Amino acid sequence: MNELTQIPDPEVATRGTIAERLATFTETLPEREIPAAARERARYLILDAVGIALASTQYDFSHRTHAALAGFGEGSHDVIGYGTRLPLRDAVMMNGFLVHGLDYDDTHTRGVIHATASCFPTAMGMAAEGDRSGRDLLTAYVGGMEVATRLGSVAKGGFHQTGFHPTGLIGAFSSALIAGQLRGLTAKQLAHAQGIALSMASGSLEFLQDGAWTKRMHPGWAGVAGITAAALARAGFIGPKETYEGRFGLYASHLGPLAENCDLAIATEGLGEVWEVNAVAIKPLPACHFTHACADAAVTLRETHGIRPDQIDSIRALIPAEVVKTVCEPVRHKQKPQNSYDAQFSIPFAVASGLVKGRFGLAELEPEALNDAETLSVARKVAYEVDPNSAFPKYYSGEVIVRLKDGRELTHREHMNRGASDRPLSGADITAKFRENAAMALAPSGVARVEEAVLGLDDGISARGLAAVLAGR
Repeated sequence: MNELTQIPDPEVATRGTIAERLATFTETLPEREIPAAARERARYLILDAVGIALASTQYDFSHRTHAALAGFGEGSHDVIGYGTRLPLRDAVMMNGFLVHGLDYDDTHTRGVIHATASCFPTAMGMAAEGDRSGRDLLTAYVGGMEVATRLGSVAKGGFHQTGFHPTGLIGAFSSALIAGQLRGLTAKQLAHAQGIALSMASGSLEFLQDGAWTKRMHPGWAGVAGITAAALARAGFIGPKETYEGRFGLYASHLGPLAENCDLAIATEGLGEVWEVNAVAIKPLPACHFTHACADAAVTLRETHGIRPDQIDSIRALIPAEVVKTVCEPVRHKQKPQNSYDAQFSIPFAVASGLVKGRFGLAELEPEALNDAETLSVARKVAYEVDPNSAFPKYYSGEVIVRLKDGRELTHREHMNRGASDRPLSGADITAKFRENAAMALAPSGVARVEEAVLGLDDGISARGLAAVLAGR
């Protein structure tokens, strides 16, 4: 395929464009029967996101971002954990930033996307704006998740190879549909909203070079873009028709030659029948999901064999080829992270932390841990190799091979991440994670109040009531 040529979609002639089909699904979503299991899973995904957002309020990056956005003026929309109120789009921006702030939020494995970080803040903000019920909020959120996960999956991991962060990129389209659905847009208007979002969707991976803070803003910015696109479409603004499959559509323009690998059928596959929200993975570790398998493998090796750092001669980490650019390069930064964000995207540091500390949690991302001489010494011994048996993106596997100074070679492989759909965390596990994170910001009574409100989204609470509880008002 020549660069930026149109991707053929045989269904366009018979069933309309992808944007039109997603618009029809979104418009009719309130009348659909979303299975109880999918709605329950959605509530737990939101609970996880809220806990992370509350924990994020305790960090400097959060305070600086809040100060910047508050500088634009007060509004009527609540900011999670701060008790302040900002204009709609600024509140969505901030809440998305908080959910994604610790890189501890959920991942749809096949789509390689943190969909909740944009879908939930957008749904809460728009539902509160329209004084809608918690049930309406949850319905719109599920719809957005179904779209985002599928659009991400079409690319088969390709966006990371061309320097784009699919969470920010794809989040603009799902947010446009969430905002439009909650504002009562017609299917025609929803289709235009997606076309408009095409000129707003963004998310650069350049932060990987030096641990910059910009990745944290991608989901919230996607929400802002989506809300803006929906408002323009509602007012009659015209957007391109072939948003996804066009000659300069999403995949051709952002993937170039890799667009040949796309499967456009995935974008609408099983809509309303297969609920992808059930396949979203909850993170047990506060780091890029690509590091989890190797981090867990390192911990297992330490626990099984009692490995001491001074015994280690060299370490090899086997990882999928598609994640090398994200968590293995540039090598000098990955072996000695410049800050916590750098460490969250580092296979050498994750493996070294597992072998030296026996864990890789928030405590291992504090400045003292990042500068621990023993951990950094082990990290310098970690080299990566492409895993010939990888099943990426279906599974984010990882294998760690430790060669000891006495000549022994010890190995452990994790075929899939903990928390993935084939190895899920239970509701009790997710609740425990939420409570631990929320306790960083709230007293026990506050933690319990938030938990009750989120898990009761289908039970009568309003969107405004939920937002007030999450803000601590």
